[in-house]
Amino acid sequence: MRAIQYDRFGDYDVLRPVDIPKPVPRNGQALVRLTTAGTHPLDNTVRLGMLPAGAVKPFPVTPGGIGVGTVEEPGASGPPEGSRVLISGGRYGIDADGTWAEYIVTDPSHLLILPDGIDDTTAAALTAGAGYLTARLALTELVGFQPGGTVLAPGSGGAVGQGGVEIARHLGASLAITTATTSAKAERGRAAGYEVIDLTRESLRDGVARLTDGRGVDVVLDGVAGPITGQALGALARGGTLVSIGYSAGTLADINVTDLIWKAARIHGFQFALFTQEQINSTNAELLDLVARKAINPLVDRIFPLEQAADAQRHLIEGGPFGRVLLSV
Repeated sequence: MRAIQYDRFGDYDVLRPVDIPKPVPRNGQALVRLTTAGTHPLDNTVRLGMLPAGAVKPFPVTPGGIGVGTVEEPGASGPPEGSRVLISGGRYGIDADGTWAEYIVTDPSHLLILPDGIDDTTAAALTAGAGYLTARLALTELVGFQPGGTVLAPGSGGAVGQGGVEIARHLGASLAITTATTSAKAERGRAAGYEVIDLTRESLRDGVARLTDGRGVDVVLDGVAGPITGQALGALARGGTLVSIGYSAGTLADINVTDLIWKAARIHGFQFALFTQEQINSTNAELLDLVARKAINPLVDRIFPLEQAADAQRHLIEGGPFGRVLLSV
């Protein structure tokens, strides 16, 4: 089968197309023929060797934690043969080979049947980057978000920025804000219906103060980090919470501790290990229903053929996409 692998940590150039044997399910595993895979900043982090020692399976590694396809062998308890499914959960592309391949073997509990009205591309866009899933779990399970609250999800082109705004609005937010680092992206965000702070025209703190009449936001979903974290912490309302999700702008942040003290603020780290497989599956099922009802609208920036996975990953990290970057398998 065709796949993408790397046999050492490194830059995009370590990713190479290969022809390898089709995997054989064992111990009740399911076999899925993939049609579409997603890219994620985590794929980049793993490939660069930035995870703790021993966290990644022995080389070679097939990347990719996101995928959509058709069940060929259901395993012990998976969806029936021929079912269109979404990969939901698991650590594929990290401690097990992932979705950048024609076939994958999975734990049957990691498969969700797709509704007929949702095509493979839309389903992959929903889960690539995990922005919608992250936002839903963070707001409901970690923060206890209530209707009428306000949310800031920086990064109008990214998964957490777009998913955060749409999920916050679905949950009844009175205001859901994102940010853009260029005026062009700000305009694209506004065209998509987002409330956007154009960071070329005003600072994050000034923009939040303007939009909230000086109160600040109740929750920040921070998938950007770097210099944004300190600014976002300062944009919180009293008693607000910043959820640290990702670090596309860097892992180091400067904060003013008085923003923590005088605002009685909280910072909460996010990781999927905090949640059960049942929580992840039920949340993904809810998100699929929202897509089917057009209550949320995952965006696709570009689809690359599988053989161009290195270009796709580079575009995700360096190209400033507005929407998800997918692979056609």
